[in-house]
Amino acid sequence: MAIIETEAPLHEAHRDNHTHRDVNGGWLRPAVFGAMDGLVSNLALMTGVAGAASQQTVVLSGLAGLAAGAFSMAAGEYTSVASQRELVEAELDVERRELRKHPADEEAELAALYAARGVGEGLAREVARQLSRDPEQALEIHAREELGIDPGDLPSPAVAAVSSFGSFALGALLPVLPFLLGADALWPAVLLALAGLFLCGAVVAKVTARSWWYSGLRQLALGGAAAGVTYVLGTLFGTAVG
Repeated sequence: MAIIETEAPLHEAHRDNHTHRDVNGGWLRPAVFGAMDGLVSNLALMTGVAGAASQQTVVLSGLAGLAAGAFSMAAGEYTSVASQRELVEAELDVERRELRKHPADEEAELAALYAARGVGEGLAREVARQLSRDPEQALEIHAREELGIDPGDLPSPAVAAVSSFGSFALGALLPVLPFLLGADALWPAVLLALAGLFLCGAVVAKVTARSWWYSGLRQLALGGAAAGVTYVLGTLFGTAVG
């Protein structure tokens, strides 16, 4: 007896294959920004110092830039994300009070919103009535529709700070690493940092589904330009002071 295999309905297959990246996790932006900033700022700092100082001064400047930048980035990200989260939570409290004090008005507001999007008025009122039965569900829907946020997926200040600190330190370490391994010239640090910039751009492109080579070359060009400008300025200032 033959076994007939049936295929899943098209809507189920589409549902299984239709996924999205995490765009609200709170880690991608500080991690990417931290790595790029660590690479560009420390490379620019070291090349600027290299134009007017000794190798030992260049290495010390790179290590100091790594430590200062990593802590600064972490503190800034924590404060920024925490402030943003506190603002969102304050707005959620406002919406929560409105739902408690004026449930009928909020239900009518939700119905009007659905009606404005093309849902029939009767159906819009019924959908709003059913969704408003659960206060927490109603709060989530109002937050999504009015504030554009998901109350259950707010960014974490700690995650942002740790991501920023670690990525900045890693990025800032690349220009210093050749000197720590015994290099006695600037060019290995520049090459390694530029390679790191290209790699960071390519990795970001993989996450955001953009062209990896374009993103990599863009980051390499920006970092290289910053390093070149600071090296020239360091040389000019060093000559002038000397």
